[in-house]
Amino acid sequence: MRYMAKTLLLFGSAIMSTSLLTMNFSPAAVAQEATIAFSAGELGATSYDPIKASTLNSANALIYDRLVEQGADQSFHPHLATSWEESPDGMTWVFKLREGVTFHDGEPFNADTIAAWIPEFEGTENAFMTEAIDRVEVVDPLTVKFVMKRPEPNMLYNLASTFMGVPSPKSYKAMGADYGVTTAIGTGPFKLDSFAIGLETVLSRNGDYAWASDLSVNQGAAKIAKITFREIPDQSTAFLELKTGGVDVLLGVPTDFLSILKKEANVATVTIPGTGINYMPINTTAEPFTDIKVRQSTALAVNQKAILDSVYNGVGQEAHHFLINSLPAGKVKSELEISYDPAKAKQLLDEAGWAMKDDGARAKGDQSLKVKLFTQNDTEFKRLAQVVQAQLKDIGMDAEITVFDSSTIRDEYKRNAHQLAVRGYDWNNADILDWFFSGNRLGYPNVSMWQDAKSEELNEKAMKASTNSAERIANFLEYHEYLLSQFLFVPIYQPTTNIAYNTGTVRVPKTIRVPRFRSQTVLDMEVVK
Repeated sequence: MRYMAKTLLLFGSAIMSTSLLTMNFSPAAVAQEATIAFSAGELGATSYDPIKASTLNSANALIYDRLVEQGADQSFHPHLATSWEESPDGMTWVFKLREGVTFHDGEPFNADTIAAWIPEFEGTENAFMTEAIDRVEVVDPLTVKFVMKRPEPNMLYNLASTFMGVPSPKSYKAMGADYGVTTAIGTGPFKLDSFAIGLETVLSRNGDYAWASDLSVNQGAAKIAKITFREIPDQSTAFLELKTGGVDVLLGVPTDFLSILKKEANVATVTIPGTGINYMPINTTAEPFTDIKVRQSTALAVNQKAILDSVYNGVGQEAHHFLINSLPAGKVKSELEISYDPAKAKQLLDEAGWAMKDDGARAKGDQSLKVKLFTQNDTEFKRLAQVVQAQLKDIGMDAEITVFDSSTIRDEYKRNAHQLAVRGYDWNNADILDWFFSGNRLGYPNVSMWQDAKSEELNEKAMKASTNSAERIANFLEYHEYLLSQFLFVPIYQPTTNIAYNTGTVRVPKTIRVPRFRSQTVLDMEVVK
């Protein structure tokens, strides 16, 4: 879904270059500026409206704070909410709010903020995050009660999502449809200065910031005064910039660059567990993939181990199901895991009537087994698509690769113009299954174009019928296993998150205490003089 995407969040490189501005003040007053290039999966965001946007990027997480933050170990930490209490039956949640917080427009953050904010989600793509809340009651200026329609065991995770950044109610209402494009007002450590869609986002430090979560060592204003986020899709360019000194930090470094970077005397690297999967969705409405035997054959043709070794140099893990390994709902039956089996793949195509010709290609009557394979225009996914293309050719399937930029490829999905695609997601919660396979989201993000009565029943059960965490895990495990049995996608790779930085120009925290690049890490970053 998401983090980006729901974004989505997906994978790629990000670049940060830092410089000092010479000023006639004391050294402590020297302004520090940074330039960050969004990762490949974050490219193409069109708004900083966390309520309505379908994709968001790292800049969003610096503009807005959330009630709750998630740590790298998936624990939950207070932020705009200082504490919370769930009733034994799960039908009420009471949140105590932080005192003294103000929005960038000077408006106070309080219980009325929350009462105005939650109803705004109704009717949006992100409504599922708040739909279990029946109403918000203001107990006192710094206390709110969520009265629930049903128990929501996923409440804290939802509130920690980047889509749950809290905007200023006054500015949100005043700007209407322009909110998120010309203006974005939060309580975060940075303010939005400008946003040029597809090009760059400029943020400036919120000098009044004094309410960081305990995930940051620095509890005050950021040490970096200005950040320019740029959209740079080519990972090779980012790598060369780091080597030549034009860039100080790369986030999301491709694994095949790690061994080279380690040879650079002034470059350090940090690897932390990833929170997503690279995979190949299969369009179940496009011939020949309406046939489950062809889908299964396609899935069994992909050699995850060979891709891990050749594309990712052994860094990360093979993926054999749709959820990351750390999630309990990812512990599926071994016979349902999708693994390389070329003999079975060829047998299934034979059974489906696709006969192998003398030239090594397959055909059914006069129709050749030629398919479209979409990918986006960053180095990693283009290379992955090429390897997958070769593996499909081994079973007699001719896949033609088409490369799109990140915005255009989403339009192609929505037009139902695709058959196969190589892509990824970044989301460490089982509700990603709802995002990518719900029949309510056909085209994008449901790139598999999957709509099935049993699937919808299991989705509803997992998303809405769980009364506690144990039930939620069991319901999502059942849903996950059913999706695997239908061969809607090919799981390929579970990435790590790789960070590289120039030790002579910038200091990055030795311990990354959050699962993604957010304000907690930026608050603890500084330029080395």
